[in-house]
Amino acid sequence: MNIVRSGTQASGKGPAEWFTGTVRVDPLFSPPEPARVAGALVTFEPGARTAWHTHPLGQTLIVMTGLGRVQREGGAVEEIRPGDVVWFEPGEKHWHGASPATAMSHIAVQEKLNGSPVDWMEQVSDEQYGQ
Repeated sequence: MNIVRSGTQASGKGPAEWFTGTVRVDPLFSPPEPARVAGALVTFEPGARTAWHTHPLGQTLIVMTGLGRVQREGGAVEEIRPGDVVWFEPGEKHWHGASPATAMSHIAVQEKLNGSPVDWMEQVSDEQYGQ
């Protein structure tokens, strides 16, 4: 058994290569192999968002606070609110982030395949975000 105490893992800034705007990532869990699941609390300031990306084994988002946006490739931009749970299929190209005027926090849960939980792609344009 391992207990990770609240406040013992440092917050990190979302890298500019993967995010637009101000994003904070607070790690929650990432157990050692053979486990392959990891989770983080991700907070997006208004207008902040991920780049387009996929997850080899899918991703679950649990919205905790605020008002956010999600979009899968070819689909409409949709609003997400506290209590919403979003599932992205394995390999489904998508992005997620805050609304233009309101911050949003979600818990992101994904699994690693061959050591990687995500494949990052191009940034989401302002036009795509504003649809």
